[in-house]
Amino acid sequence: MSLGCVRSVAISGVEGVMVEIEAFIGQGLPGVQLVGLADASLKESKDRVRAAITNSGKKWPDGRITLSLSPATLPKSGSNYDVALALAVLAAKDLVPTHHLEKTVFIGELALDGRIRGVRGVLPAVVAARRAGFTHVVVPLANVAEAALVSGIDVGGAGHLSDVLGWLGGERVLDTVSDETRVVASAPVPDLADVVGQEEARYALEIAAAGAHHLFMTGPPGIGKTMLARRLPGILPPLTELESLEVTAIHSIAGTLPAGRPLVTDPPFIAPHHSASSTALVGGGTGMARPGAASRAHRGVLFLDECAELGVKALESLRTPLEDGETRVMRRDGVAVMPARFQLILSANPCPCAPANDVDCVCSAQVRRRYLGKLSGPLMDRVDIRVRMDPPGNAALMNPSGESSADVRARVSLARQAARERWAARGWQTNSEVPGSALRQQFRLPTAVTRPVELFLRDGRVTARGADRALRLAWTLTDLRGGLSPTEDEVAQALLFRDRGYA
Repeated sequence: MSLGCVRSVAISGVEGVMVEIEAFIGQGLPGVQLVGLADASLKESKDRVRAAITNSGKKWPDGRITLSLSPATLPKSGSNYDVALALAVLAAKDLVPTHHLEKTVFIGELALDGRIRGVRGVLPAVVAARRAGFTHVVVPLANVAEAALVSGIDVGGAGHLSDVLGWLGGERVLDTVSDETRVVASAPVPDLADVVGQEEARYALEIAAAGAHHLFMTGPPGIGKTMLARRLPGILPPLTELESLEVTAIHSIAGTLPAGRPLVTDPPFIAPHHSASSTALVGGGTGMARPGAASRAHRGVLFLDECAELGVKALESLRTPLEDGETRVMRRDGVAVMPARFQLILSANPCPCAPANDVDCVCSAQVRRRYLGKLSGPLMDRVDIRVRMDPPGNAALMNPSGESSADVRARVSLARQAARERWAARGWQTNSEVPGSALRQQFRLPTAVTRPVELFLRDGRVTARGADRALRLAWTLTDLRGGLSPTEDEVAQALLFRDRGYA
């Protein structure tokens, strides 16, 4: 009777949790028992592991094999434990050297012939291994560039189980990546200069980018709402190193990392279809929840085109992420907490018939109200900027002269830098993250400056939440101007951006 022990990593939400895999070979009829709250895909690994070991030139042990994954109370799913399971079995039979096993984490799915296939969630798994004090991690070759993004731990990539066995025996060195391999080109983003006219909407987009504010655009079809939204990532500053790792970890778990680009360096742009459900937006699935569109848009843009066509339940599910910057999804195996600090961009036609010219509309007033009535007051209260777009004139179409994304991005970057320096001591990155209590206390503006807010509150034209959001918007206008503190005009302008009718 003998015992083998190998380490791997489980993914819970967007975090990695260390898993100890033990293999015990005892007396009795030959068979394999897998314990430790394994799902169906993990239970099937018994057959994959046996075939991979046999096809790698090793003999499958005789006897009763018990495979245990600890902690036993943590639900485990997926195929990323295959390599670790195979090595635990071989270690229990003394078929591999064990001096490397104590300080190494193994991740990967096995094919029947012993090949190691790529898996999801490698980046957070390697981060968890480094945090737990391990010095080496072995991953599939398909994931080695992603794993190498984590510093402070040695990463080796293997394409076959025999490669891992050779490394454990000191007979070969596992593949890795060079620094040149890590340099990736940014995906092309459409230029803002392509948008003709719409000066007010372009300015609203710049303000939204400068302060990470949410934006709602209405107007007839073909007027440029989608064009503007798709050009927002081009005027946003690139992600910081920490933000890049956060976003990459989420996309790694979701399985949406772009091919050949292991590190996400630009703000993501996520545009789900208007038939998307609440589960698709905030996350879900069986067992433990997977990231939805809101989490995949973390530190980037979530664009809901034709938002009036979405279901009410789906729209309302965004209220908590908009306020808290994270999603909390309860499933059978526990509650998954996933970051979701995104910019929400909404666009909609003014009515169902949506003619090019508003005077040609055949919808009744009741139909128009019902169409945009899905956008509830509490949801719209969280949207800082509202813009009504009208068709551009012939002169604008014939003589386009809009600024490029590079010019606008330079101003946005300066405004964000000013905000970052102002809030640095409190840990806030953008104006949209500042709590209302801080705006009313530590950064309280003079009464003469906030007079427009008091008038709007007295007339019932803005809620208390809306007043706080207007002050955040006023600070963004100040940063774009290069000022030190908002003026009464900027506070009034911020309120007007919120007070635009959209029905």
